Amino acid sequence: MPVPPLPAIPELPAPVRWAWFPQPHASAEDTARTWLAGEFGCEPVAVPLIRDALNRPQLTARHKHFDVNWSHSGDGLLIGLGEGVKIGVDLERIRPRPRALALAWRFFTPTEAQWLASLPPPSRELAFLRLWCAKEAVLKGHGRGLAFGLDKLVFAEAHGVLTLASCDRLLGRTEDWTLREFAPDAGYRAAIAWRAR
Repeated sequence: MPVPPLPAIPELPAPVRWAWFPQPHASAEDTARTWLAGEFGCEPVAVPLIRDALNRPQLTARHKHFDVNWSHSGDGLLIGLGEGVKIGVDLERIRPRPRALALAWRFFTPTEAQWLASLPPPSRELAFLRLWCAKEAVLKGHGRGLAFGLDKLVFAEAHGVLTLASCDRLLGRTEDWTLREFAPDAGYRAAIAWRAR
């Protein structure tokens, strides 16, 4: 599959930031803790990072108004941090996905699967990856992750940009969510999603 050109790195509002780490051997949580320590001006052991009942990372104590999320794929790690928002990130390595359409018909909405089916195969695989990243980023930002259901939210593409067209009421209103798609490095696609707390 040809690798498409890198999309522009998104400009994010001040309360949302991200970091990319090519790290084949380090623990994702240890890397996240070290980066967060730099952001907060403290030692990594002082970062108040815990896991909730669904195993989602959370910050506590004086940093509880921040939210953190990360995703790793291949040899890459993407970390997102937001202040006053709930944030979700997803990272996927670009590789051939011959079953993309079958997975879309099974897990996405019919509208999204029909859109993918209308695309030529090389474009279809990248579009599938973009949809997957967008959906997982929102679901992780919501706090439930993939277990909530990829069919509980619908994305539509306009002018090369995915936007949340509709979603389950438990995810909130579509207009509350902001999504940015980008490539943090060659061979990867990513999405960051957030909404105000």
